[in-house]
Amino acid sequence: MRRLAFLIRKEFQELRRNPRMFPVLFVAPVLQLVVLGYAATTDVKNVPVLFADGDRSAESRRLIARFESSPYFTTAGLVSSVADADTPLERGDAWLVVGIPPGYGRMVQNGEPVRVQILADGSDSNSANTALAYATALVADRAAELADARAPAGVPRPGALDVRIRVWFNPELSSRLFMVPGVLALLLMVITAMLGAMAIVREKELGTLEQLNVTPLRRWELTVGKLLPFAIIGVIDVFLVVGVAVLWFEVPLRGSVVLLLGLSLVYLLCTLGLGLFVSTVSQTQQQAMMTTVFFFMLPMIYLSGFIFPIENMPAAIQPATYLIPLRYYLVIVRGIFLKGVGLEAFWPEALAMLAWGLAVVTLATLRSRKTLG
Repeated sequence: MRRLAFLIRKEFQELRRNPRMFPVLFVAPVLQLVVLGYAATTDVKNVPVLFADGDRSAESRRLIARFESSPYFTTAGLVSSVADADTPLERGDAWLVVGIPPGYGRMVQNGEPVRVQILADGSDSNSANTALAYATALVADRAAELADARAPAGVPRPGALDVRIRVWFNPELSSRLFMVPGVLALLLMVITAMLGAMAIVREKELGTLEQLNVTPLRRWELTVGKLLPFAIIGVIDVFLVVGVAVLWFEVPLRGSVVLLLGLSLVYLLCTLGLGLFVSTVSQTQQQAMMTTVFFFMLPMIYLSGFIFPIENMPAAIQPATYLIPLRYYLVIVRGIFLKGVGLEAFWPEALAMLAWGLAVVTLATLRSRKTLG
């Protein structure tokens, strides 16, 4: 334990001698969470809508007013026909075009069937699908109101359904409440994996690895001595980013803080162990960084479900996601934050993450030979 304490003290002294590392370790995660917390959102608001009103009646103005009063749409202009909407769509001035045919008001007053055309810019398919869903729902609500107004008093429309919707865990369906915990997991992986990747390879470049090799340090002592200081830094970053998520973004932390911290330590075991393994197979810090980013971080981000839902991936790729520790931590951190569930709900993810961490740390320990070869 005394040898281990000296090695840990050495690591902290090296960090203290490099004051530029402190902003990177403690300020950068907070700034990145603030920026990504606002940028990483799937909400679609203020969609520019061009109205092709070929009727110019009171009824058509009522329909347009429904779009203008919605927080999801903004008016991009008014033209007389759908044919005049080509240029605004091509320039990106409008994402949607609502085409109201001539005679719309008369047909509505007479109860005749009438079609409203909606055109969408599909170059951004995700935003287009969401905007179309909003617009379709708005037009459907207006159609239901007109049908109710024509029905006799006290007589419900045939086949009418009274739908009562209740959303659990995220009543406002805010994507920020879903994305910010995921950004927390992503930042912890980036910071700690990079720190671990520099652990052994830095000693190689400085020529101090030879001095460590001639000491009585065992391989496991070298591994623990390298990981423990960075684990402490990772725990500090956990408190910092959780504080920003709760106090700044107002993400509800409904679960146990102790459980979140404990499972974050297991996650840090995975990320630091991964970085240490990369450090043992790399010869320079540049090589370690490139290996960590391109061979591990990017695949983990793409396959963890952080950006793309795992259920939407091809069936041949989905089994590979079980090898990604970020996948398990995303389920855990979102469950603790939004659902307030305990270990009984995600113990399989916790066990998988623990097994992954122990395996990669063991592999890194076996790779850290006390020779220079």
